[in-house]
Amino acid sequence: MALRCDLIIRDATLIDGTGAPRRRGDIGVKGDRIVAMGDLSAASADREVMAEGRAVAPGFIDAHTHDDQIVLCGPACMLCKTSQGVTTVVTGNCGISLAPVPMKERPPAPLDSVADTEWWMFDSFGAYAERLRTTPSAVNTLALIGHMSLRVGAMGRDTDRAATDGEAERMRHQLAQALAEGAAGFSTGLFYPPSKHAPTDEVIAVAEALRKTGGLYVTHMRNEAEGVIEAIEETLQIGEAVGAPVVISHHKCAQPENHGRSAETLPLIERHAARYPVAFDMYPYTASSTSLAARKPRPDVPVQIASSVPHPEMAGRLLSDIAEEWGVSLEEAAQRLTPGGGVFHNMSEEDVRRIMAHPLSMIGSDGGPLAKQPHPRLWGTFPRVLGHYSRELGLFSLETAVHKMTGRTAAVFGIPDRGVLREGAFADLVMFDPETVRDRATFSDPKQVAEGIVETWVNGQSVYTQAGGASDTPAGRLLQRKAA
Repeated sequence: MALRCDLIIRDATLIDGTGAPRRRGDIGVKGDRIVAMGDLSAASADREVMAEGRAVAPGFIDAHTHDDQIVLCGPACMLCKTSQGVTTVVTGNCGISLAPVPMKERPPAPLDSVADTEWWMFDSFGAYAERLRTTPSAVNTLALIGHMSLRVGAMGRDTDRAATDGEAERMRHQLAQALAEGAAGFSTGLFYPPSKHAPTDEVIAVAEALRKTGGLYVTHMRNEAEGVIEAIEETLQIGEAVGAPVVISHHKCAQPENHGRSAETLPLIERHAARYPVAFDMYPYTASSTSLAARKPRPDVPVQIASSVPHPEMAGRLLSDIAEEWGVSLEEAAQRLTPGGGVFHNMSEEDVRRIMAHPLSMIGSDGGPLAKQPHPRLWGTFPRVLGHYSRELGLFSLETAVHKMTGRTAAVFGIPDRGVLREGAFADLVMFDPETVRDRATFSDPKQVAEGIVETWVNGQSVYTQAGGASDTPAGRLLQRKAA
């Protein structure tokens, strides 16, 4: 009997997510799974799509997001991701998660950048998970629990000190409960004021909850600038102390005086990775983005305002121009604009390319979905890797680019049956044109859909087409990590 599918994509260039060479063929989907690949000329389907040689790959997995709120806001809110071919997002990064700590007033920066005040309502990860199940997103979600959120919950605004043993135990207990309810791991943001006074021993005490579950330790390290080497050593110390695999978030060498130091950091990470599970994500830009309160402005690092609560009209403008207009210093201007966020042009292209090309790297957008003028990485990360870095610069092959966005990420985060094209895997798919795919999002006009992303499917359902935009299909699911 001839195979009958719900969907067949015919005559595609199949890039399977493993890094293996591309091949030409068809792919058949029934329900939420891939059921056949190869020559499916004898099969039929309710819907048949002619790829005409365009690439079909596993849907991209965004290794680093702050989508905690927008995954709860319905399918249309995820256009910034589905239009890039993203089918799964990892939330709760940098020590910031929307659960399990409710907050009645605006939380301190940078927690305030992830969710509007009214969304800080979840008193357990279970409650957050249930909301995600009853109001599904267009994309799948894998969620981490943030140390900063736990810290503010346990210590209130009194975070300019180490936690007491009792406070650390409260955090550990909340983390353990969240892990039991389906969270994938623990993230920290030791760079930021609400967590920077946490000593290594405190982090280890809280992270001890990871030991029984095989959860991940994911970190925005304490220092990505002059202290980056020491921060890497601390990161590995924490992971090894609790037996947790480590992911270094958005690895970079920030500030002009540290440019080129990836030649030091990458061999160091490699040496650790030879004996212990370590990975890192990164984004394909030389500018970072964070709260204005996080970094002291300096003349040699241009800052573009992403958002400002007291002066929303300043979004998109340079801090230096605002300071000149107001007749104040850069620091005073930043203080007047706070609470707010900025885009900091503080990295070198040489480091970005070296870090991206490294075999341990994954791709994560780290976008700020609530910013009025967000960093273009929110809309452009994945097509930028495909178009600019792979096709135009030849930094690596298309197969390698896809692997860094799919199979590698799924393996690091423990997401079974995703990130690969094979029979039995979930039908998270993206079809794109390798010859034209590119990012259109810019620093001056960041909210732009990419070119060349033809269609995106999540669990077998179409959630985005280049012709029609985002669908209203809530196809996403809450995913759970499967430890190795």
